[in-house]
Amino acid sequence: MIGSVLVANRGEIACRVFRTCRELGLATVAVHSDADAGAAHVRHADAAVRLPGVAPRDTYLRGDLLVRAALAAGADAVHPGYGFLSESAEFARAVRDAGLVWVGPPPEAIAAMASKTRAKRLMAAAGVPLLAPLDPAAVTAADLPVMVKAAAGGGGRGMRVVRDAAELGAGLGAVLESARAEAEAAFGDGEVFAEPYVDGARHVEVQLLADTHGTVWTLGTRDCSAQRRHQKVIEEAPAPGLPAGCEEELLSAAAGAARAIGYVGAGTAEFLLAADGRPYFLEMNTRLQVEHPVTECVYGIDLVAWQLRVAEDAALPPEPPAPSGHAVEARLYAEDPARGFAPSVGVVRRLEVPGEGGIRLDAGYEAGDVVGAHYDALVAKVVAWAPTRAEAVRRLARALERARIHGPVTNRDLLLRTLRHPEFAAGPVDTGFYGRRLGELVGGPSDGAGLAVVAAAVAQAARGSGAGAVAGAWRNVPSQAQVKRYRQEPDGTLHEVRYRWGRSGPVVEDRPGVRVLEAGGERVLLEAAGVRYGVDVTTYEEKGDEGAVYVDTPHAGAYAFTPLPRLPRPETRTEPGSLLAPVPGTVVRVAEGVAAGKPVAEGQTLLWLEAMKMEHRVVAPAAGTLTALHAETGRQVAAGELLAVVVARDEAEGDVRSEGSGAS
Repeated sequence: MIGSVLVANRGEIACRVFRTCRELGLATVAVHSDADAGAAHVRHADAAVRLPGVAPRDTYLRGDLLVRAALAAGADAVHPGYGFLSESAEFARAVRDAGLVWVGPPPEAIAAMASKTRAKRLMAAAGVPLLAPLDPAAVTAADLPVMVKAAAGGGGRGMRVVRDAAELGAGLGAVLESARAEAEAAFGDGEVFAEPYVDGARHVEVQLLADTHGTVWTLGTRDCSAQRRHQKVIEEAPAPGLPAGCEEELLSAAAGAARAIGYVGAGTAEFLLAADGRPYFLEMNTRLQVEHPVTECVYGIDLVAWQLRVAEDAALPPEPPAPSGHAVEARLYAEDPARGFAPSVGVVRRLEVPGEGGIRLDAGYEAGDVVGAHYDALVAKVVAWAPTRAEAVRRLARALERARIHGPVTNRDLLLRTLRHPEFAAGPVDTGFYGRRLGELVGGPSDGAGLAVVAAAVAQAARGSGAGAVAGAWRNVPSQAQVKRYRQEPDGTLHEVRYRWGRSGPVVEDRPGVRVLEAGGERVLLEAAGVRYGVDVTTYEEKGDEGAVYVDTPHAGAYAFTPLPRLPRPETRTEPGSLLAPVPGTVVRVAEGVAAGKPVAEGQTLLWLEAMKMEHRVVAPAAGTLTALHAETGRQVAAGELLAVVVARDEAEGDVRSEGSGAS
C-alpha cells in the first residue's frame, strides 16, 4: 500500500494530484526549482525538496535528482504528472529500481509508445490506419503540406507545418533544425519526423484506463480540435458529431493498441479524423492528459485516484460507469494573443472563478504567485459540465466572463469569443478553426472600455475623497473639472476622463448619456442609455510602481488600466532600429553569420529566444546594416531589453523603417 506520493512535476498538475492524494489519505511530497520555491504546488504539499537551478534540464528533467528527492523525503511512490519525464521509460525504470512504486504504465509500454515513430510502426503491424511517413530529406513541393513533429513529448512543442515550397530548400533542413532545438529544450529528446498534413481534419482521442488483471476501459472520446500552434486550447467530451460507426472504430483501435503493449494505468490514444470521416492513428500518450477533467466530469470518476489504485494492484470493475452529459474545458494561459501569443509574466494578484453550476477550476497559481518565463504558460483550466453541449458551452463562457483574473495578460478574451463564435457553438470545428478565425477572435476595439475607464476614474476619486458608496455622501467641493488619465493594458490605448463635483457626486463631462448613480472605492453603479450597470473596481497601489486598476463588468468584459500622471512624463526614447526583447527569456541561438557591421535582409532571423518552452524569432524589420548585437547564446534577457540595432538602407533619405520589436 502507498503511504506517501512524490509528484515529479510542478504547477497545475502537481496541485491536481495532491488534491486527490489528500482525499485518499496519502501524504504528499513536492519538488521545486529555485524559480518555484514559493509556488502553489509547494505550499499544497506536506513536504518539499529543492532541485537546484532554474532550467528544466537542470531540475524537472533530472531523473536522478527526482529519485533522490523521493528517497530523502520517505515517499513510497512517484507520480509523474504530464510533460517533463512523464513518458520516459528510463525514469520509470529508475523509480522502480529504487524500490519505489511508479504510478504509471510499465517501462516497456512507455518505451513502445514514447517515440511516435516507433509507435506508428507498432500500430501499422497491428493494422491500425496510419498516415504514410515521409523522408524529411526527400520531401518535395508535391508532398506539401507537411507536418514536422517531435518524436517525444507533446503540447505543440517541436511541431511545424510546411506549406510553402520556399521553405523546403535542401529538404526540410531549416525547419527540422528549429523543431529539433525546441523538442530538445522541452523534452530532452531532439528526434523529429515528417508526415503529410491533413487540412480540415479533427483531433479526436480516446481515454484509456487499464489494470494489471487484463481489464481495459475505453472511457469515450474527446475532441481537441480547437488548437493554435498545435497547442490545444479548448477540449470537450464526448467528441460531437462523429460519423456513424466512427466512435466504435476509435474505441476498438484504442483498446487494441493498449492490449498490444500490455498497457497499465491511464493513457490516451490520439487520432486524426479526416474530413471524409477516416481516422488515422497519431500517437499514444502513456500518461495523464491535460484535458482529463472533461472525461472525469462525464463519467463521474477520478482518474488520478484510479491511477493510484491500479499502482497498488487494485482491479477495475468489469465495465466502466455510464457516461452522462457533456463537458468543455478551456485552458487559461498567461499569454497575449494580440502579440502573437507572446508569454506574459508577473504577479497573479487575483484568480477567482465562480464555482456554482457545474464549474470546476484546476489551477496552478493563487493570489500572490508569480508567473515566470521558465516554464509552461498554463495558469489554470476551467471546466463546465451540463446535460447538453450547448448548455456546457454557455456555462463555461459565463464562468469565464464572471471570473476575476488580475495579473499577467491572459487569453481569457480569446476563450470567451471562441465559445461564443457561431461556428464553434454549432460544432464541431476542425484543427484549422483558429487559422481561419483568429482575426475575428483577437484584438479589435473593446466596446465596454469607455464605461470601464469611467468606473475606474470615479472609484479612484471616491477612494481619494474618503466618500462612501452612496452618491449622497460626497462632500460639497469646488465644481471645477478634474481629469484622470489611464493607459489600457496590454494594448496601450490612452484614455482620459473629465469630471466635476456635483452635490450628489461626480458628473462625467465627456461621456454624453453616462450618469454615475453610486460610487465607492470598489463598486460603481453607472447608467448609460437608460441601462444600469454594476461594475467592480479593484485598485492595486504598489510602492515604486504606477499601480494598476482592474475593472470587471458583468457583460462588457474585464479591463486593466495603469493610472498615468496628470502631466505626461517625457517618453523614454530608444535609438531608431532598436530590436527589443518581446518577452523575458533566454537567447538559445544566434543565427550563423550574424554579427555587428554585417548587412541583413528584411525578415531575416537574427536570433531565437526561448520563453515558457517555446521559441520566439527576432527578425530584421528592414533591409540594412546590423550596427549592434547585444545578444549571445545562453544570456537571459528581460522584456524590453535591447538585443540589436538595425539601420535601414534608406535611413539617409529620412525613412527609417526599422522601428519595432522585430519579433514573430
